[in-house]
Amino acid sequence: MLRIILLSTLFLSISAALYAQDNYEIQVYGSETVDSGRTMVELHSNYTFNGNTRVIDGQLPTNHVAHETIEITHGWTPWFETGFYIFNSLGSDGRTSYVGSHIRPRIAAPVEWKWPVGVSISFEFGFQKKEFSPNTSTLEIRPIVDKKWGGWYFALNPTLDQSFAGPDEHRGLIFSPNVKWSYDVSKVVALGMEYYGSTGPFFHYDPIQDEQHQLFAALDLNTDPKWEFNAGLGIGLTNATDKGIFKIIIGRRF
Repeated sequence: MLRIILLSTLFLSISAALYAQDNYEIQVYGSETVDSGRTMVELHSNYTFNGNTRVIDGQLPTNHVAHETIEITHGWTPWFETGFYIFNSLGSDGRTSYVGSHIRPRIAAPVEWKWPVGVSISFEFGFQKKEFSPNTSTLEIRPIVDKKWGGWYFALNPTLDQSFAGPDEHRGLIFSPNVKWSYDVSKVVALGMEYYGSTGPFFHYDPIQDEQHQLFAALDLNTDPKWEFNAGLGIGLTNATDKGIFKIIIGRRF
C-alpha cells in the first residue's frame, strides 16, 4: 500500500504544476527521513541584503530583513517523519513579528526496496500573516528525488503549491522547481549550487520578469553525523526576485 501511495502521488505531482519557496526555509530537500525515534532541530537564518523596498499590495518590504525559522522534525518509522515550522521575521518599521507555522508529514521509499535513487514526498500545510505573504493558507506537495555518485550529489524537488486564501487561490497549482548539485572537495566540505524558481501555473506561465528565479552558491559541512550545516549566497535573476540573500541552516539530531 505504501508503494502504491508513493508512486501514485509522485506521478500526479510531476504531471501537475509547482510553486516557489518563500525566503524563510531556503532548502533543497534530500530524500532521507529522520531515523525512527530521533528528533532533528534546525534553525534556518536568512538575511535579504538587497530586496524589495516598497509595500506592495499590503506586503511589507523584504530589504534588510532577517528571517528566523525553527524546524522540529521527528522520525516515527524508518520511512515516515513529521516536521513543524515556526516562521519569524526581524526588521525595522514593524517587520519584527511571528509570521506563521506549518506542519509537514513525509514518507520515503524504504531502503529495502533498493531503488536506484532516493525518493520521498512531503505534504506541508499551514498559515502565514498577510503582511508577510499574500497567500495566507497554503498546501505544498514536494516530491523529492536524489542520488549520490562518488563525490557528486544531485537532488530534485519539483513542488506543487495550492493557495486556499489569497491572490493565487483560483490559479490552481503553481510550478516551483528546486535543484541542488554539489561535489565533496574533502571528507568534510562539499561545494555546489542550488536553484529555486517559480514560473506560475503549469502551461500558463507568468511573463519571465514576473517569475522568480534564484541561484545560490552553497557550502555543506559534514563534521559529525549528529550535525547539519548549510550556507549559501544567493542572487535573484528576475525583477520579481530579491536580488541578494545570505542563508545559514544549522541542525542537530537528538
